[in-house]
Amino acid sequence: MTESFITLGAGCFWCTEAVYERVRGVASVECGYANGDNPQRPSYEQVCTGGTGYVEVARIGFDPQVVSLTQLLEIFFTIHDPTSLNRQGADVGTQYRSGIYVENDEEREIAEDLIREIDASGTLGKPVVTEVESLRNYWKAEDYHQNYFANNPHQGYCAAVVGPKVEKFRQTFAALIKP
Repeated sequence: MTESFITLGAGCFWCTEAVYERVRGVASVECGYANGDNPQRPSYEQVCTGGTGYVEVARIGFDPQVVSLTQLLEIFFTIHDPTSLNRQGADVGTQYRSGIYVENDEEREIAEDLIREIDASGTLGKPVVTEVESLRNYWKAEDYHQNYFANNPHQGYCAAVVGPKVEKFRQTFAALIKP
């Protein structure tokens, strides 16, 4: 398998990780921080201030022979609100912005084309505000953030926010669920 990677900011990284762990063809999902102003590793507490420029992301390793980048991005645009600037539900701040962080021009083109299609269709009722930028200053989040939903399914935030996003994915993308 030739593994490809895409890094996505869709609000809280626990939600994003929990969904993509279930996608057929996804080999790895890692919670992290990306595109901050300072190239030094930030802490979760620093990122939560909103003053570092970093965004909570999930770095997704996938087999493009099994699941395409377009399919992964269709999931992305369904599991969060890409029309909400610096906010996902009760999570507010630049660290929760919607972003696709690419590693090459082909990924950028696929992401930008899909955004144009979504905007042209008018299905979201508002323009997409998702930023598409080159990935820079990526850092893996602290170990306790990895597999958070799997390890804490009954924690309040997980039960109220993460669980419903996972269920929405299951209902909308049944054909892409891992066996």
